[in-house]
Amino acid sequence: MRRLLVTALCGLCSLIPGGLRACDLALVLAVDVSGSVDPKEYRLQMDGLARALRDPLISEALVQARAEVALVQWSGTSRQVVSVPWTSIPDFAALDAFTQAVEDTSRKWRNYSTAIGELLGYVLPMFDAVPSCQRRVVDVSGDGPSNEGINPETLRSRLTAAGVTVNAIAIEASEEDLAAYFFEHVIHGPGAFVVYAARFEDYPEQIRKKLLREVVKQTATLSR
Repeated sequence: MRRLLVTALCGLCSLIPGGLRACDLALVLAVDVSGSVDPKEYRLQMDGLARALRDPLISEALVQARAEVALVQWSGTSRQVVSVPWTSIPDFAALDAFTQAVEDTSRKWRNYSTAIGELLGYVLPMFDAVPSCQRRVVDVSGDGPSNEGINPETLRSRLTAAGVTVNAIAIEASEEDLAAYFFEHVIHGPGAFVVYAARFEDYPEQIRKKLLREVVKQTATLSR
């Protein structure tokens, strides 16, 4: 069913001058693996993210957008790594392979701090590898404020110059008012937003809602 829907959507895209777009969306999925995240909570994040990517609406939108997607794990200063590199999503087979890689990703670090500014500085150059994508988005998941390295706000001018939007999911399992912190200090760009999860157990549903908002609605707007 989803393949029939995408076929129909792509048929409409062919009516747009210039034919199909090369890439509507470049999306970095940045997962918090700092010391406050225990093994069960790490698993909730990775399995929840994989489940969200398999959601029919999200998967259809990613294929329609011919998205480029990457997975980054992050923690303290000098603790950022590309766990799954940029992957083109021209079809469901490519998305299935990326999703399986996300699900199979082992944790890189366990006992380090939270350096959100360092994360943003790390992912910015990644977008140089996908210059044709119309939208550039960093999807930050975190359970605490930045407590090491440069302040996230110092990256705002560079994010603006690069056309990068930063959205966040605040997991308030041990930090009250984290959503407010992310709103004030982390998110950036036109339409940037924060999604709130009271516990890690809420993460799977909230990351699904977040991706729907990032991918489905924005792709629909770009496709008009």
